[in-house]
Amino acid sequence: MPLKLYGCDISSRLLLGTARYPSPAMLENAIQAAQAEIVTVSLRRESLGLQSDQKVGQAFWLLIQQSGARVLPNTAGCHSVREAVKTAYMAREIMGTDWIKLEVIADDMALNPDIFGLVEAARILNEDGFKVFPYTTTDLGVGERLMQVGCNVLMPWAAPIGSGQGLSDRNALKAYRRHFESVPLIIDAGIGRPSQAAEAMELGYDAILLNSAVARAGNPILMAQAFGQAVKAGRSAYLAGPIEPYEGAMPSSPMVGRACLL
Repeated sequence: MPLKLYGCDISSRLLLGTARYPSPAMLENAIQAAQAEIVTVSLRRESLGLQSDQKVGQAFWLLIQQSGARVLPNTAGCHSVREAVKTAYMAREIMGTDWIKLEVIADDMALNPDIFGLVEAARILNEDGFKVFPYTTTDLGVGERLMQVGCNVLMPWAAPIGSGQGLSDRNALKAYRRHFESVPLIIDAGIGRPSQAAEAMELGYDAILLNSAVARAGNPILMAQAFGQAVKAGRSAYLAGPIEPYEGAMPSSPMVGRACLL
């Protein structure tokens, strides 16, 4: 069953970032290997022809268009409501989409979300017709506020951006999934290995968004393929209903009918 995001059916549950790949060809091949239908693009990094070297920006934009993936512009690196909102408007004009991955960063060290600025920026953008994908924490109150201002998707982090730590607070992520039972939830940031992506999907999360784990891998194409497989496996495991942990041992063979030795 496809994932529905703002009324659109998405078959792939792996979203891929486009920054820091060794080469454009490597990025293009990684998108295909991951079978990603959505890719994020930072307007601050790639101004698509508005930068001094216009050929670089235009070539990058052509690559993204030829990939066939839906573009999710990103306000990466924005530290204020004003900056994030302005970047979102520029992205909508240049990239021709009202989808926006909204980041409002509190500090450059941890790259954690500024939750107050995030909610305010989300309110402004939702009121003007944007489809907002907010990068947030696992704070339930913040999630509720984001829903109240119009967000239909939430993107909590697993760990700080680019850290590769995986699910740093598994209990918080489980509680978040239970609380927002019917809301599409996408893990954004902190995933470093395919096994971590599978674990998040087994908890019932709807999709995974990652960048560094693929772009900085020794073999980005092979890693993209591995993540694609892990996300599918984790989703299947969740739907199948994994057994709960049990303290002690439980025999897999029935005790009835065992041979009686006298």
